[in-house]
Amino acid sequence: MRVVVQGGGRRGRRAGLAGVLWAGAELAVTVGVVVLLLVVHQVWWTNRQALAAAREEVRELERDWALPPPPDRPDSGDSGDSGDSGDSGDSGGSGPAVVPEASASLSAGPSVPARGTAPRASAAPPVRESAYGVLRIPRLGVVVPVAQGVDKRAVLDKGYAGHYPGTAQPGAQGNFALAGHRNTHGEPFRYINRLRAGDELIVDVRGQRYTYVVGRTLAQTSERDTGVIAPVPRSTVRPEYGYDEPGAYITLTTCTPEYTSTYRLVVWGTLKG
Repeated sequence: MRVVVQGGGRRGRRAGLAGVLWAGAELAVTVGVVVLLLVVHQVWWTNRQALAAAREEVRELERDWALPPPPDRPDSGDSGDSGDSGDSGDSGGSGPAVVPEASASLSAGPSVPARGTAPRASAAPPVRESAYGVLRIPRLGVVVPVAQGVDKRAVLDKGYAGHYPGTAQPGAQGNFALAGHRNTHGEPFRYINRLRAGDELIVDVRGQRYTYVVGRTLAQTSERDTGVIAPVPRSTVRPEYGYDEPGAYITLTTCTPEYTSTYRLVVWGTLKG
């Protein structure tokens, strides 16, 4: 005799649907955990890594600046210089020295050379993507290396402030323009929106300190607003913001709003005289 069981197919379909839903839920949880870990890595871990590396770079620079300068090597074609001919010497590997050598670490407060008060002549730019200076923002407690170039991977992601190629060197006539991350990778410029007129921006290079004073800010402009880093900085998007007279300027740029790269936030200062 044949026994007919009714409803078994429906229960089987329900069980199959429940299994699919369960698998989907597990997949969603797994994806969520992976995304969360990526966010933690990007926002927290990269900050720790870049901040620690940037601080160590500042210490390395200051240790290097505390050393006596290497002896100059005469040019091969200069026979009239009475330099020490017995010097087996360095090849001048420090390359484009920006300013005279320091006799003590710039971290030592009173031993720092006097502040630059007059714009100096432009010097040869430092080696590309190498740190050669330190930017200090006392109001924010920021101490960050300054490197040549604004390449994301080679400079900014290391937690450095990047010096825009083609803009002036520290203390020189023109515009010493810098970029830095606002979020992640050390985020040195995260709070530059808190800077106010009169705040100091201090730039240390080998043997010299230049102090700039914040004068103006531009809360938001286009990423293509190259006028903000011109020798006489003035926004091409919002021309009511900027300067009219030649001088020695500093410009800080970063992304805004936070956690986006839609616009740029700009802070300008002038060399303290």
